[in-house]
Amino acid sequence: MSPRGVAIPDLRERLFAAAERVVARDGAVALTSRAVTAEADCAKGVLHTHFAGLDEFVAELVLDRFARSARQAEALQAKVGQATVAENLQEVVETLLDSLPPAVVGLAMTRPAAAAHTREGFQSGAPAFDAIQHAVTAYLQAEQHAGRIPAGCDAAAIALALVGTTHHLLMTRTPGSAPDTAVTTQRLLAVLLGS
Repeated sequence: MSPRGVAIPDLRERLFAAAERVVARDGAVALTSRAVTAEADCAKGVLHTHFAGLDEFVAELVLDRFARSARQAEALQAKVGQATVAENLQEVVETLLDSLPPAVVGLAMTRPAAAAHTREGFQSGAPAFDAIQHAVTAYLQAEQHAGRIPAGCDAAAIALALVGTTHHLLMTRTPGSAPDTAVTTQRLLAVLLGS
């Protein structure tokens, strides 16, 4: 949490969405506090009013998007017995990949202060890949009980393989490679689920 306080939720999301648009349109190098506030149609100093600086802002953006992805993974429980298991898991993977643009992830990893703040957030309990993995495991176990995947499947190993691959895709993909990641995920799910 910022020593200066956290932006009110609507403003916070408005700034985060603006940052994603700036990065998508102009690349990571264009991400400045001024570019974000101009894109969000806010006063120039508003980002620094609510965040200690651009590094903290970028880290909080990444933490927020991981939390959103974890919520999506937790929502899998409501989908037990609906659609196909592969379709439900594909949706979670796509949400995670869509939630964290490669350039934003790159910023969070290459800016030492942003990386440190992100690590601190995860160490303090912010949802990360482990939360997503636990949610996927619980979902797969529920689908086993429902008889939609074989009882002998190792749900925890499938979840680990899926989330580990998603992490790899997230860290190595380049902008515009979404179709490749979708195909890769579909192929992986076919192998993991034996379909």
